[in-house]
Formats: sequence, C-alpha cells, structure tokens
Amino acid sequence: MHTVGSVVAVVPLHGEGILPTGTRADVFREIFWVFLLLGTLVGVVVIVYMFYNAYKYRDGGARAGAVDGRERGAADDRPTLGELPTGGGGGRKLFLSFALSTVIVISLIAWTYGTLLYVEAAPTEQEDDVLEIRVEAYQFGWAFTYPNGHTADGTLRVPQGETVELVVTSRDVFHNFGIPELRVKADAIPGQTTTARFTPSETGTYQANCYELCGAGHSYMTAEVVVMEPDDYERWYENTASNSETPSNATTANSTTANASASVGGDR
Repeated sequence: MHTVGSVVAVVPLHGEGILPTGTRADVFREIFWVFLLLGTLVGVVVIVYMFYNAYKYRDGGARAGAVDGRERGAADDRPTLGELPTGGGGGRKLFLSFALSTVIVISLIAWTYGTLLYVEAAPTEQEDDVLEIRVEAYQFGWAFTYPNGHTADGTLRVPQGETVELVVTSRDVFHNFGIPELRVKADAIPGQTTTARFTPSETGTYQANCYELCGAGHSYMTAEVVVMEPDDYERWYENTASNSETPSNATTANSTTANASASVGGDR
C-alpha cells in the first residue's frame, strides 16, 4: 500500500519536469548524467579546497632555531597540547559543511528513489500512442503477436519514432529477451508477464538474443528486429491478418536445435 501511494505521489513530479520521463534507457541515462555531474562537482570542490589549504598552511621555513622575530611570534602563537585552537568560528564552518552535505545527499536519494518508482510502476492507463506487442519465448525461438492478432515467428517489426511496449512471457522455461543496440531487456517467465518500453530512433535491422541459459539451442535463440519508416510500417500492418509468418532463421534455429539434441542423445 505504501509503494502504491508513493508512486501516485511521484507521478505529478514527472509532469512538472522534476523527475525524468521516457523509456527505461532514457531514465537511467539521466540518472547516470546527474550522478556524474554532481560527483565531478564535489570532486572539484574538494580538490580545490585541499590545494587552497595546502598553500595557505605551507611550510614558510620557520624552524626552532630561526632568528626572525615574526617567525618566533608565529611559533609562540601555536596551541599547546590540550589547548583548543581558536579562530574556527565556533564550529559554524563544520556545521555548514555537514548541513550542506546532508541536504545534497538526501535530495539525491529522494530524487533517485522517485525516479526508480516511476520506472518500476506499471502504467496506470493504456496510452493511445503506445504500440503493444506480445512476445512469447519458447525453446528455442520468439513469437510476436500484434494488436490485430497477426503473429510472426522470429521477426519483430516496429515503426521508427513510436513508443513500443513489449509484453514478454514464456511457454516453457526461463528466457530473457534483449536487444542490445536498442537498450531493451526483459525476463520471459512462464505464467508471468514483464514489460519493456523503447522508442527506436533509427531505421535498420537489429538482432534480439536470449540472455538466459535455456537449453541446448540457447545460442541459436535469436530474432530479427526490423525498424521501419512509419509509412512503410503502416502499409505492412494493413496487409497483415490473423495469420502467422515463420522466417527461415527460425526454422534453421529449430532444426539446428533438433540436431544438437539428437547428438547429445546419441552420445549417451
């Protein structure tokens, strides 16, 4: 109950631009840059302050045997053992530094926590401009189902510049669907669904892989991801029906898997 309330409280902050929005890759990229810039700023301040104090309190050449009266006076002004040094501002500098550090750290933790809540939270309502595609894993391939019921085996087609939400599950064992170039990754768990969103910015053909060891044909469990121009995608989508298409790479993967299983069985 507390998590749901926290998510609801965080949502308005995204609308105000306080917290980053977009796909998971966009959100984590923003978190990375915030931590990098803030860490760099803190590092620069600490190093500059260190060199400033090193220069200010450098050894001026005064020794126990110095004859300069000014140097003797400076040596006489040093605190003795057990004496508290003066001129520190009554601890105000220490308090200010601790208070400023506390505010920065707590603010950063709260901002990151709110951002992660947004990333992990499921959408409260279905958005009209999000293309939802169901991804079903099996040994050893991928089946894709589009909103109109069209199914494709081994090839995922998506439009450029539009947000795509993948609803991932599995027929048999644990798998993991990932497209490295598009920074997409989601677990495929039997009896459960996981989601992943991405917005492809460039057209082209990419490769999806399985990143969970799932059997003898694991290394052959790939799929083509074709990012198309929006107009081309619309024409292709209008020509699809509730039929399925199986490309040659899926057939090859299945036949290779069968041969590998037969070889293992023959060795026994």
